[in-house]
Amino acid sequence: MIMTRRLMAVLLSCALFLPLIVHAEAVFESVTKDAAFRGTLELSDGEAFVLLSQGHTYYRTANLTACEGADVLVHGFSVPSYIWEPTFDFLASKGRCVVMLDLYGRGMSDNPDVAYTDRLFAMQVLELLDHLAITKASFFGLSNGGRVVSQIAGLAPERVQRLVYVASSGFRDVTRAADPSVADQEIADLIARYPDLPAGQLSDFKDPGRFQDWDDKYAELLVHQGFAKALISTRKNHDSRELDRIHAALQDSDIPVTTIWGDSDTVVVYADFAEKIDRLLPRRVEHFVPASGHLPHMENQPYFEALLTDILALD
Repeated sequence: MIMTRRLMAVLLSCALFLPLIVHAEAVFESVTKDAAFRGTLELSDGEAFVLLSQGHTYYRTANLTACEGADVLVHGFSVPSYIWEPTFDFLASKGRCVVMLDLYGRGMSDNPDVAYTDRLFAMQVLELLDHLAITKASFFGLSNGGRVVSQIAGLAPERVQRLVYVASSGFRDVTRAADPSVADQEIADLIARYPDLPAGQLSDFKDPGRFQDWDDKYAELLVHQGFAKALISTRKNHDSRELDRIHAALQDSDIPVTTIWGDSDTVVVYADFAEKIDRLLPRRVEHFVPASGHLPHMENQPYFEALLTDILALD
């Protein structure tokens, strides 16, 4: 794998002394996301860091001064908040107050040495909203982010205006590992697979040829120390029982629930849990986005944004 220009820039900005010709494998997990790292970053308007209870959190906002109810975009398992950029820009262009963030262990937020649970991420989002003085919001959960916004609804239903699940993995049956701790060998084994991970991200798309730089962008994440441990811990702490209880309670609440799926998603396969979601959330509003895989907001952006225009009653 050839190192991207942006990856090289990260390494040079963090004062890592490397040979002139470097393979990405040589620098996996070599960058610590500390104060020196944050000091090298050039943030644009609306971007910032805040120190929350478990570490520094990167976030981006738009139209924050007109924020009666925010749209909060929560990303999925491994790709951080930049995955939501098209939707963030669309909502911001409509004058909406929008917030997105990098969850712990992803992107530019800290990688704390903790168990990466749905509750950890949900509390991170709620603490960020407290910092921004946002009391109520519509929560959009993409893929694994669907688990997070469900947990938010379980912890603080009074703060939820609506829930929008996009290709959510939170309706599958999974069981927490008997031993959720992460061994050094597990980390080493995953890092050994790093050269192959970026290309695997292209399987999220029905037509990956339209997203030529997507794998290179993902490769830049692999330099961050603690990334492998965060991914493994997240996976081992997945459990469907608590989410099933929350989803059943949602059915008896007045919180509007919308589910959106790509019609050709091979990552989160709707047929695997169709009966279960019908049982838990029979009154949800559901949409299928044509000509799209796991990331319908990117693959069929006009169709997806037309859905949001209707869901949110945008002008």
